[in-house]
Amino acid sequence: MSSSPSPALSARGSRLALLVVGLCWLAVLFDGLDMFIYGSVLPHLLETKTFGLTADQAGDLGSYATFGMLIGALTAGTVADRIGRKKLMVGCVTLFSLASGVCAMAGSVEVFGLGRTLAGIGLGGLLPTAISMVSDYAPRGRGALVIGLLMTAHHAGGILSAYVAKWLIDPVGWRAAFWVCVLPLLFAPVLARFLPESLSFLVAKGRTEEARALAERYEVALPAAKGGRQAAAERWNSLLNLFRGGEWIQTLLYWLASFGGLLLVYGVATWLPTLMRAEGYELANALTFVVVFNLGGIVGMLVAGRAADRFGAPRISALWFALTAAGVFLLSVHMPMGVTMAVVFLTGVFLNSAQTMIYATVSIASTPDSRATAVGWTSGMGRFGAVFGPWLGGQLLAAGNGEFGFTAFAIAGLSSMVFIGIAALRGSRPAARSGADQELVGAH
Repeated sequence: MSSSPSPALSARGSRLALLVVGLCWLAVLFDGLDMFIYGSVLPHLLETKTFGLTADQAGDLGSYATFGMLIGALTAGTVADRIGRKKLMVGCVTLFSLASGVCAMAGSVEVFGLGRTLAGIGLGGLLPTAISMVSDYAPRGRGALVIGLLMTAHHAGGILSAYVAKWLIDPVGWRAAFWVCVLPLLFAPVLARFLPESLSFLVAKGRTEEARALAERYEVALPAAKGGRQAAAERWNSLLNLFRGGEWIQTLLYWLASFGGLLLVYGVATWLPTLMRAEGYELANALTFVVVFNLGGIVGMLVAGRAADRFGAPRISALWFALTAAGVFLLSVHMPMGVTMAVVFLTGVFLNSAQTMIYATVSIASTPDSRATAVGWTSGMGRFGAVFGPWLGGQLLAAGNGEFGFTAFAIAGLSSMVFIGIAALRGSRPAARSGADQELVGAH
C-alpha cells in the first residue's frame, strides 16, 4: 500500500533525522562535561583545601550528583509522559547549567553540594530522554547504531572536561571551569526551537495527525497508540513478571551486576585524576588520563555491539568486566608513562561498554512485553552503585587507604563479572527468545 518515497523526500528526511540525532548528541556532550568536571577539578580542590574540603567530604559531594541522577532517572519517564520529552530535555539542560552556576558561586561546601545535587537531577533526566528521542527518529534498522553513537557524546564531554580543567584552573581558578558548564544554557533555546517532539508522546496524547505528519516527514514508523490505563497496567504486569517463579533470582543477579558496574563506572570517573595524583603523577598528566580514558570509552561504545553480535552479549559483558578489573588493578602500580597510558585507554574501552553489555544481556533474555521494564529497573537499581562508588573512594582516601582505591574498584568489576556470568548460565532461553533484537542502551 505504501509507495517508495521520492528521492527529494528521502534526502529531506535523512537531513532532519540527522538534525535530531545531532541536537541530542550535543545535549549529551554537555551532560558528560558537567558530569566529569567535578572529577577533573577535584585534585585541585583537595590540594588547595577549598572550603576546608577533606577526602571523605569530596566523596560525599561526588555521591550528591549521582544521587541526583538517580532521582532524575527515576522521575524522567513520569515527567516526560506529562509534559513531553522535548520540554523535559530543554528543562534538564537548563537545570544542570544553572546548577553549575550555583557551584561556581558557592561560598561553602553545603552550597556547592546543593549545586551538584541539582545538576545530577538534570543529568539523570537528560540521558534516558535523549535515548528515547533518537530511538523515535533513528533510520529504520539503525536504532542500536544510533544509540551507540549517542553514547560517545558522554565520553566526548569527559574529554572536554579534562581540557577545560587543564586550561583554566592554573591561570583563572576552579570556578571558571564551572562557569564553562553554564554555557550550555545558551543551547537550551536551540533545542526548544529546532528539536521536534517525540512521536511516542504525541501518539500517547492523542495528537495523531501531528505525529503522522512528523513520521512521514522523517520516514519513521508511527508508534502504536495505547491508553494510559492500559500502558500502566502493562508496566505493572511487566514488573511482576520479573519476580514470578524463579525469575526473581535472575532479576537480582542482573541488578547486582548493574550495581557493581555503575559503582565502578562512577567511582573511577570521579576519582581517576585524584587517585593517579596519589600514585605520584603530576596534575597535568592525571588530567591527560581522563582524556585517554574517555577516548577508550568512545572506542568501546563503537566496538562492543559488534563483538556482542558475534560472540553473545553475556560472554562479552563477563569478559569485559574481567579485563576492566585487571586494568583498574594495574593502575595501582606505578608504571612507565607509555604503559600507564595504554592501560588507561584499554580500561576505558572495556569499562564503559561492559555496563552497556549488561543491558544488552537483559534485553535479549527478556520477553518483548517485559523488555523495557527489565532494562529500566536494572539500570535504576544499578544507580545505587553509582551513588556508592564516589562515596567509597572518598572514604578510602580519608582513611589513608588511597592505594587500595583501584583494588576496591577492581573487586567491584570482578563481582559484576561473576553475577552476569551466573545469570547468563542460569538464563539460557530457547532459540526463539534468544534471537530477540539486541539493543544498545545508555550505560550511564
